[in-house]
Amino acid sequence: MSSAGPLSGVNVVDLTAVVAGPYCTQIMADMGADVVKVEPPQGDNARYISVGPEPGLSGVFTNVNRGKRSAVLDLQTDEGKRALRALVGQADVFIHSMRAAAIAKLGFDYQTVAALNPSIVYTNCYGYGRTGPYAARPAYDDTIQAECGLAAVQEELTGTAGYVGSIMADKVCGLTALNATMMALFHRARTGEGQEVEVPMFETMAAFMLVEHANGAMFDPPLGPALYPRTVARNRRPYPTLDGHIAVLIYNDKQWHAFIDAVKPAWASDRYATMAGRAADIDTVYGLVGDTLREQTTADWLALFDKLGIPASPLRTTDELFTDAHLEAVGFFETVQTAHGPVRFPGVPTGFSRTPGRVRGGAPRLGEHTAEVLAEVGIAPPD
Repeated sequence: MSSAGPLSGVNVVDLTAVVAGPYCTQIMADMGADVVKVEPPQGDNARYISVGPEPGLSGVFTNVNRGKRSAVLDLQTDEGKRALRALVGQADVFIHSMRAAAIAKLGFDYQTVAALNPSIVYTNCYGYGRTGPYAARPAYDDTIQAECGLAAVQEELTGTAGYVGSIMADKVCGLTALNATMMALFHRARTGEGQEVEVPMFETMAAFMLVEHANGAMFDPPLGPALYPRTVARNRRPYPTLDGHIAVLIYNDKQWHAFIDAVKPAWASDRYATMAGRAADIDTVYGLVGDTLREQTTADWLALFDKLGIPASPLRTTDELFTDAHLEAVGFFETVQTAHGPVRFPGVPTGFSRTPGRVRGGAPRLGEHTAEVLAEVGIAPPD
């Protein structure tokens, strides 16, 4: 086993900000990459968006920028551009989250960067693909949730259009950027060729939403709307019990018959006995199950579902994740000593038998590593 991580030796120049791009590069840092976070003099805006132990180290920023080095470069100046060109010359990956016109205006579009370093993997993370009519639009998680259909699907589910309680578009796009960048690095390892990678938020989330919701609309002629009925059934929700709530999905025929044999034998031969029959009227099925689960306590139901092999769980808050027995047992949380005290990070969820990842340090203060990073490419830090 090596503590270096599977990306040990990979050098990343990171010009991303807020969450989507930094989440991608956070995972790269956890996996051993040397990630240099290039920030403007005012810093990444995410430094200031939530509580933190000191100004400029919000909780959100701290989590998605752990294990990175921060170098402040003013890319509006010749000195800043010269320093970035030197960093690019030694990098394996260059990743940014600016609109195409903005990065080109700075002089760091793919063609320019590839001329400096032909083998580089250059990843663009922005709102919309460059060849479409929306290319110049700014984008954030909320606007992309609305545009990709997610907010409208919430209306189908709850009766009110709304965002989900997570910055889902940012995180899905961050994971997609990681996936795409790793594929490009794999190609380079086999051929020596660098390339440009594009990860637009809108297209990424449209693909994500249409995994199940494309449904009947994919066919010619369409066989139905672009909607997967099960996920938007109004009765699909954590079910009230006698003393709380429970989440359960009685999904396949084996699980259904185990449930009704134990709880509702009278339903054994009804129209819901098969998956197809239940799918045709899924909201009613959910309603019937929900009415039944009100009759006993959450603990009673959990014990029964565990015995029957039916997936079920209690309703937990995000605070409760920090004391969850399973997460504790698998060593999910990692406490790291930082300059501002211990930080208990949600750790690396994936396992590697030979090169495991780990949280490699806290988040950097703004410009904490500027002199160090510049010295590595032979540049004296600015006065």
